[in-house]
Amino acid sequence: QYSLIKDVVSSLKRHRMHEQQFSHHPLLVLSNFGQQQIQVKLMATMFQHLFPSINVHRVNLNSIKRCLLISYDAETQLLDFRHYSVKVVPVGVSKGLKKLLQEKFPNLSRLEDISELL
Repeated sequence: QYSLIKDVVSSLKRHRMHEQQFSHHPLLVLSNFGQQQIQVKLMATMFQHLFPSINVHRVNLNSIKRCLLISYDAETQLLDFRHYSVKVVPVGVSKGLKKLLQEKFPNLSRLEDISELL
């Protein structure tokens, strides 16, 4: 079973599609591949070698735009593929500072000083 991209996009309320989204490899997440069967290990190795490994100490979080989740069901022996769009947003900061960090310029006309925004 599968869905076409045009069907997925038409079903979303707010979709985020842009060219930079596909300029880097996705973050690969493998689920339920810890079994000792040789065919399961072979599948996990094959999926890991489809995408380059990520150095977690050097990766730029803004360059990761997609996540690919592959889950294995041992009972039915089926694979589930999920492809997600990932967005990095600042957390725990004021609304004005968040806009500045996202390179959006807030309306400063009602403020006397930038410190009021922060």
